[in-house]
Amino acid sequence: MRLAVAATPEVAVPTLQWLHTSNHDLVRVISQPDRPAGRGQQVHSSPVSQWAKANSIELRTPSTISDIDVAISDVELLITIGYGRILPASTISIPKFGCINLHFSLLPKYRGAAPVQRAIEAGETESGVSVFALDPGMDTGPIYTSITTPIETTMRSFELLEKLSHVGVDAIKDALLAIESGRTPIPQTGSSSLASKITREEAQLNWSSSANVLVNKIRAFYPQPQAWTVFRGQPLKISKARVADSVLDLQPGELRITGSDCHIGCIDGSVVLEKVTPAGKKEMSTLDWSRGARFESTERCG
Repeated sequence: MRLAVAATPEVAVPTLQWLHTSNHDLVRVISQPDRPAGRGQQVHSSPVSQWAKANSIELRTPSTISDIDVAISDVELLITIGYGRILPASTISIPKFGCINLHFSLLPKYRGAAPVQRAIEAGETESGVSVFALDPGMDTGPIYTSITTPIETTMRSFELLEKLSHVGVDAIKDALLAIESGRTPIPQTGSSSLASKITREEAQLNWSSSANVLVNKIRAFYPQPQAWTVFRGQPLKISKARVADSVLDLQPGELRITGSDCHIGCIDGSVVLEKVTPAGKKEMSTLDWSRGARFESTERCG
């Protein structure tokens, strides 16, 4: 088939790599326009744009729906992967076989912008990918294929996304075979849930929560926007932590060093902080941070 892929993030690259070497004709790649990012607000291309340029694939970065329509006017199928824009029915109907989307959850659970992060935050033990036929709704179309995979207890969102990006290749392969053979996708069934975009405000940790809830948030919100707290009036980002094995008598937010571990109190015990990023500094081990900070007795975060 003659294909176009509309995508933006790094997780689309494994699928692009496979399509590039497959028997299908990857006609072009569509991605978001270059945008300023980072502290210096320098203009950057998306990871997908960079991949297209490196592999000499035609790249379009349309800013309007009409430009997207033109970009897919000569293809048989459009594949979207985290493109970042909802397409109207008039656009979806342009390719001969319509449009399919690779979504990183087991639909209808976790529809929306942050399915992997919300699954980890909720303490799910399994996740997966779904490939469905696009319709004008938010991840509501009928499903061609889905693949389930376990979530390891130490996985953070970027690690699970990396795993799912490769699982997604097999899901796309199966979906393309289904389309070529005329197989009809199956309507979604079961309880649905929404995986809304994560704000910096909700990533602030409340130490009057349970240890499991706190660790799941820290795992889920890494690398963006990162879970954080306040230490001596400054934000302190927390990028890695675990539930403590031992129970210490600590108040919520209270810090204590025991051996090589840095504990912080919560409602049902404590969390061991492993990696942090103090304001204005790079990520470091919590032990190195604590040596420089020199906690006072009963000092707290939050």
